[in-house]
Amino acid sequence: MKSLIAFYSRADENYFGGQYRVINKGNTQVIAEYIQQFSGGDMFHIQQAKPYAADYATCIKQAKEDLNNNERPDVVGLPVNLDDYDEIYLGYPNYWGYMPMAVYTFLEHYDFTGKVIHPFCTHEGSGLGHTVNDIKKQCPEAVVSKGLAVCGSDVHQAEKTVQRYVREVEGC
Repeated sequence: MKSLIAFYSRADENYFGGQYRVINKGNTQVIAEYIQQFSGGDMFHIQQAKPYAADYATCIKQAKEDLNNNERPDVVGLPVNLDDYDEIYLGYPNYWGYMPMAVYTFLEHYDFTGKVIHPFCTHEGSGLGHTVNDIKKQCPEAVVSKGLAVCGSDVHQAEKTVQRYVREVEGC
């Protein structure tokens, strides 16, 4: 099976267990790169045409407005289709129990019939929230596997956890 690792990730100022820190690579991207290492999948970074602000407080305000308004931000560089992929690893940070709205833009752009989606998220205490159920609702003709939730503060120590996850879901 050929797999795609599609992920939304944000660098800049982020929240880590009560503190703010500027990072050069988003937490979800770190996990996506581990997944690539173990699955050999192709990577696609879901990026908004108009990115959120670099400072965390403004970013969160913008993301909350998009969520409250059920926005679908434009995404740049979307693949023409996903026909070559049987499996999609779908990564995102958990925002209040939801995926960032740009991930919904990505999901609504394609037909996932017959595909297997492996959700993974980063968070600072809220786990997967109800994102797996949201993916199932959005992609009813796909098989959605067990999800993986990694605390953002722990991404650089999560390589073995990610390896176990990839091995576990590969047969879905």
